[in-house]
Amino acid sequence: MWDLLVRGGRVVDPASGLDAVADVAVRDGRIAEVRPHERGAGLAAEDAAEVADAAGRLVTPGLVDLHTHVWHGATYWGLDPDPIAWRTGVTTWVDAGSAGAYSMDGLRRFAAELARVRVHALINVSALGLVAETGEHHNLDNLDVDTAVAVAARHGGFVRGVKARIDARTVGRHGLEPLRRAAALARRLDRPLMVHVGYGPPTIADIAPLLAEGDILTHCASGCPTDLVADGRLTAPARRALDAGAVFDLGHGSGALAFDVLEAELAEGVRPVASSDLHARSVHGPAFDLPTVMAKLVAAGAGLPEAIAAATVRPARALGLDAGTLAPGAAADIAVFDAEEGRFPVVDVHGSVRESPVRLTNTATYVDGRLLPPCAAEPPPPWIPLSGSQRRAEEDRVGATRSAVRRLESPEDFDEPFPRAGS
Repeated sequence: MWDLLVRGGRVVDPASGLDAVADVAVRDGRIAEVRPHERGAGLAAEDAAEVADAAGRLVTPGLVDLHTHVWHGATYWGLDPDPIAWRTGVTTWVDAGSAGAYSMDGLRRFAAELARVRVHALINVSALGLVAETGEHHNLDNLDVDTAVAVAARHGGFVRGVKARIDARTVGRHGLEPLRRAAALARRLDRPLMVHVGYGPPTIADIAPLLAEGDILTHCASGCPTDLVADGRLTAPARRALDAGAVFDLGHGSGALAFDVLEAELAEGVRPVASSDLHARSVHGPAFDLPTVMAKLVAAGAGLPEAIAAATVRPARALGLDAGTLAPGAAADIAVFDAEEGRFPVVDVHGSVRESPVRLTNTATYVDGRLLPPCAAEPPPPWIPLSGSQRRAEEDRVGATRSAVRRLESPEDFDEPFPRAGS
């Protein structure tokens, strides 16, 4: 007996090499069986307590977003993942450095453990975390490696790596010292280091020698670093980082995806992870959500299966997560999408437009085989600057949420007659 049967969708699971019309059965919160229709009859509906018809739809593992900020109510950038997860298919969220040593307990207790989705964390090398827009490295006294090691050890597998924002605004007069400390922390924890890059100095040439195999270069398609891509080619420092085994991560956010940079990287053989850098500002655009970022990756020249791999198995492997696959025995995290074909304009952070041949609209998101219910988002905090269009869109969202509540006042609105008194 299955608890859930998702029937007849195009199941794309890059971790298993599967791309076929198939049925996915769930028992006890785990994938019990995946049966492609090309092997004969599908799984029997009568053997399932609940059947979800996915015919004509795309079924993938629950998406894994490698770079998000979910320490809401306590940091400048944080947002609540639940109002976004249920409508986007993202079942595993990695908070990228919102909390350092001083606040990791709070992130776990008051954000991660209360969420309906899976949340993991990268510990910020600065014990302050991201309580402000920038500047967490300005006082090196807050970058105590021993303290961060002790805190990360106490949280075990919840902390999957280390995060450091390395750009001119964040490091201030300290140059590479915050990165050196972040690298030392990552080596002691034996976990990957994620390095945010932006306007230098430090430059990619400065940063690359401190990256080890498996470390993550986030904002890899940003137009900000001057020595990431030049003349349509990866620069020598960027190529050295790639060849040394660094993971290139999109980290779209509000200002870190340029189509010309991404297209040059794809042409050079880069296979980036598709992450959103979703936070209280970028959720209003131009990132919006991970399926939108995936569509932009496709618009830049990647195929849809490649974009799915970039948002499932590859980020899961980068951090050693038990996620990103529909293999039997895996957690039953499942995303179902309408995959509409056409020509859909998508925009990067500089206003450049490309056309994606596919638009992904999530229709169902399951965590441990349970359907995530709709959940309304809170309004943006007052310190988040929104354009006029973004603010009007937010007002429209609130209005639509209110108008979705309908009053049924006529007897004809009910299938059964009203019960009589005493019945």
